[in-house]
Amino acid sequence: MFADLGIPAGPVLRAAGLPEDLFLHGTVSLTPEQFYRCWTAMEETTGDPASPVRLAERMSTETFQPPVFAALCSPDLRRAAERISVHKRLIGPQRLIIGGGDELRLTVEWPVDPAPPPSLVAYELAFWVALARLATRRRIVPARIAMPSPPHGPAAWAWRDYLGVPFSVGDTAAVTFTAVDARLPFLTADAEMWQVFAPDLRRRLADLDRPEPAADRVRAVLIELLPAGEGTARGVARRLALSSRTLQRRLAAEGTTFQAVLESTRHALARDYLERRDVSIADIAFLLGYDEPSSFYRAFRAWSGTTPQQARTG
Repeated sequence: MFADLGIPAGPVLRAAGLPEDLFLHGTVSLTPEQFYRCWTAMEETTGDPASPVRLAERMSTETFQPPVFAALCSPDLRRAAERISVHKRLIGPQRLIIGGGDELRLTVEWPVDPAPPPSLVAYELAFWVALARLATRRRIVPARIAMPSPPHGPAAWAWRDYLGVPFSVGDTAAVTFTAVDARLPFLTADAEMWQVFAPDLRRRLADLDRPEPAADRVRAVLIELLPAGEGTARGVARRLALSSRTLQRRLAAEGTTFQAVLESTRHALARDYLERRDVSIADIAFLLGYDEPSSFYRAFRAWSGTTPQQARTG
């Protein structure tokens, strides 16, 4: 989304009070409150009240999210909704309710506290219009679209131009499609591909509540910070949006310390750099955050019992 809006991730994450290393990890899990802060910070960074509309307009198969891609493999919009309703937790803190009888009415429910930003609610409803258009290659226009606090001002006009209908006021956030549109065949339908995605989606749901080890997060941040000489506990904690004490406590709970993770990371990086003949020993010392090559020599001998030159020759 940040790339589609042409904004860097770093300033948005800082404004949201989130770790700058957030996207260095394969699996990212946020609380609803963190998720909302990130969305709001993204809007504020663009300075464009219609930025959510632009995100919906730019949705494509290249915006790869396994649950969305799996939905595109469905035979039609109703089946896609059924699949996403099962896996919605992988995308955000919402629950999808399917109803409407012959029509297809998709209601999005959110946690009561904290309340989601209204623009995010609008985007989540428009997502279904974007998905239907992408999969059918037709300009699908919803029969109705409503939410408790509809967009207003320039954003309201932008949404109307995109959706083809205005948002109305409703007790719930819901978008309704005609029975004909709900049954239109998806040109992206692929039953075999769905069979490929289904086991991975089940695994992701099982892994959703499994926290990422603090040591792995520290290691990823150190790889970025060491060449700048900022590989300190305070610097890493700041990037992770934690206090130094909290960081040390989480590492201790995993049976390790910041210093132990720092040393193991430096050792692993040193081994990799030594395999590259175009990187001098002095440069390796710098990349590992040492002020002097002699400090690197002493540390490497403590790790391996040999010198960097001997290790490279060997």
